[in-house]
Amino acid sequence: MKKILIMGLPGSGKTTLAIKLKTLLTDQGNTVDWFNADQIREKYNDWDFSKEGRIRQSYRMKHVADGSSSDFVICDFVAPLIEMRDVFDADYTIWLDTIEFGRFEDTNKAFQPPLEYDIRVTEKDCEKWSNIIIERLK
Repeated sequence: MKKILIMGLPGSGKTTLAIKLKTLLTDQGNTVDWFNADQIREKYNDWDFSKEGRIRQSYRMKHVADGSSSDFVICDFVAPLIEMRDVFDADYTIWLDTIEFGRFEDTNKAFQPPLEYDIRVTEKDCEKWSNIIIERLK
């Protein structure tokens, strides 16, 4: 299983890219699970965006991803803290650096740009970037 993290500020296009990437990988005959952070937060009724709440969410995302038996697991979440990304421990990290500020001021302040990533997406064009990602995943 290859665990893919799609991260970036709220509104950067994470979910749109995740859906497109899931479709392309599935069309190639792969099994793919996709987990969205808001759906996981809703499942656990945990809307705590403090540092502790964010880190707890990264452990949850890791747990659901690691429990998958699919070929690929795509998780899209903001992951604003380096600690969160370290906890999640992705095999492949995609950073959506498509906007300067998201819609939540606290998240904008907390966001630490990643020092390490596999792909840095710089424009909202899921067709283009999903194909680039598929090529790199081969």
